[in-house]
Amino acid sequence: MNKRKFRKANEEVSTLGFGAMRLPVTDPNDSGTINKEEAAKMIRYAIDHGINYIDTAVPYHNQQGEKFVGEVLKDGYREKVYLTTKLPCWDIKEYGDFEKIFEEQIRKLDVDFLDFYLLHAMHKKTWDNVKKLGVLSFLDQLKEQGKIRFAGFSFHDNLATFKEIIDSYDWDVCQIQFNYFDREAKAYLDYASSKGIDVIVMEPLRGGGLVNELPDEILELYNSAPIKRNLAEWSFRWLYNHPEIKVILSGMSTMEQVKDNLRIFENAQANSMPEEEVAIVDKAYAIFKDRILVPCTACQYCMPCPSGVRIPLMFENYNTYSMFGNNEKYIKRYQGWKKREENKFTADQCIGCRLCEEKCPQSIIISERMTDIEKVMG
Repeated sequence: MNKRKFRKANEEVSTLGFGAMRLPVTDPNDSGTINKEEAAKMIRYAIDHGINYIDTAVPYHNQQGEKFVGEVLKDGYREKVYLTTKLPCWDIKEYGDFEKIFEEQIRKLDVDFLDFYLLHAMHKKTWDNVKKLGVLSFLDQLKEQGKIRFAGFSFHDNLATFKEIIDSYDWDVCQIQFNYFDREAKAYLDYASSKGIDVIVMEPLRGGGLVNELPDEILELYNSAPIKRNLAEWSFRWLYNHPEIKVILSGMSTMEQVKDNLRIFENAQANSMPEEEVAIVDKAYAIFKDRILVPCTACQYCMPCPSGVRIPLMFENYNTYSMFGNNEKYIKRYQGWKKREENKFTADQCIGCRLCEEKCPQSIIISERMTDIEKVMG
């Protein structure tokens, strides 16, 4: 298993990390029903074959994930890995919540300390809240007490907020969504790296979409390539070609996936992907781009909407629906949002005031597009 060194942590970590968020379950309708026997075999097999970075979090597997990971890391396996979990910042109402939640996590994992502790799913609202309540002092406290070794955050928001968070603390790592489809996140990768902060990548296959949801045109492109690789391998190789990336998390669900990923990452060297292979992946990305329905850049200038519509989110879901072959999953996602009893934010809430259109640098006729989205997805 290829390893890369974290600069601040000065630790060698496997380039492939095991994300314990998509473990096999016994009931497909209940993520909390982890198939413990099979999942334990998978994680221990991965560790035995070189993976030494394990990632979990409070919400994983209906809040059963941390406890299960703690059980799997018995019998000497805890000493073989760097263990990461995350602070559920959306649950923080006062400073005491930091300590209460952390102690519960340590208890569930049944460990004395964590190697890495991340602020989970940072965006502007949660960041402002936890910063105001003293989360940075709390992280310093945990380090001083020896309860965590390294601190970081995972992220889901715009570049301006990312830079604000990066510049606010002496972070060891950060975790971002990055893959050849979401390659605009290269700006996040570059900024973190320029500040000496090492990057962990999540969603390398975009939740399986880059394997299971590709339109026929892209499937034909890969199938006709002179070099034969499976779809996961194309995605992983494009990612580990970037030297700035230290760990690529994969949420593996079967032993077959574990073994195949270990094969792919056996010699995961940066800058090793031949130009002709990079060109094939770039062409796949270009096909995706050609299928975009709305040229929204998620700059947020249109926000806030007086009717509460989350305009960039509506466009992101609509575009993804088109780019991934009109996949019904994105219609179901939209309809699920519509059923929310509170905080209505879907396209049907648009009243056609057109205030957003005056602010849009892309000159998108947003009110008409909201009507289109509701017709197609509502």
